[in-house]
Amino acid sequence: MKDKTFHKDHRINWWLTALTVVLSLTVLVPLYFTIVTALKTPAEAGTFSLPTSWQWHNFADASAKVDYPRAALNSAIITVAAVVLTLLTNTFVAYAVARNMDKRFFRFLYYFFIAAMFVPFPVVMLPIAKQMGAWHLDNQFGLILLYMTLGLGTNLFIATGFIRSIPPSLEEAARVDGASTWKIFWKIIFPLMSPINATIGILTALWAWNDFLLPLIVLTDQSNQTIPLAQYVFSSQFATNYPMAFSSYLMAMAPILIVYVFAQRWVVSGVMRGAVK
Repeated sequence: MKDKTFHKDHRINWWLTALTVVLSLTVLVPLYFTIVTALKTPAEAGTFSLPTSWQWHNFADASAKVDYPRAALNSAIITVAAVVLTLLTNTFVAYAVARNMDKRFFRFLYYFFIAAMFVPFPVVMLPIAKQMGAWHLDNQFGLILLYMTLGLGTNLFIATGFIRSIPPSLEEAARVDGASTWKIFWKIIFPLMSPINATIGILTALWAWNDFLLPLIVLTDQSNQTIPLAQYVFSSQFATNYPMAFSSYLMAMAPILIVYVFAQRWVVSGVMRGAVK
């Protein structure tokens, strides 16, 4: 009887499965086209057929054109620093807001940061560029600060609900044992937030690694350019060599995909638990 109930509750929804397959093709087909084009000659580009000869040298040529090692190092420094600082600061702000939502000031902060999510970036783009230049923060450090600050609204929205689901009794027991608020957060709350931290971390990494607009308006030193900027600078050279361009795009995409493959279990867990709470 129990087996029949189990099978009945776990029947395959073929309509939903078919929809999932169709939607997945919107990602898989362009990805396939990108991969096969990156391994073709310029004369063969533009079709879905496999290459007649595999042009692996396209990757080396693209790397030389965009100075990939330097650009990748710059992107890695900015991305790693942005993720670390975001996790160290945004989660603590979320903790303070979540535990004080009954106070008017913290409710105002919550809705203020959430409202900032709906401000179109072009509206603040020019003021940000002028402000960072006036403060001499038109460099990698200033860009990292922007990622940490501008992502606060989204991260606060993700983390606050999760923190409020953690029983306050855990903190009360720690206070009885003499733990400070700082120690409670780092020893109890922060470890429990691992799924949410993974979600915030991967979202920040995706943004910082793939972003084009902020580095374009903030970075003034060409030696600090990130991968998206490097590809933009050499886009004119890719105009008639699509295989080299697609090779460059794959190299730019590969590191963040590798990070996601290793972190996706925690990311999915954090999104689902955050949605439920």
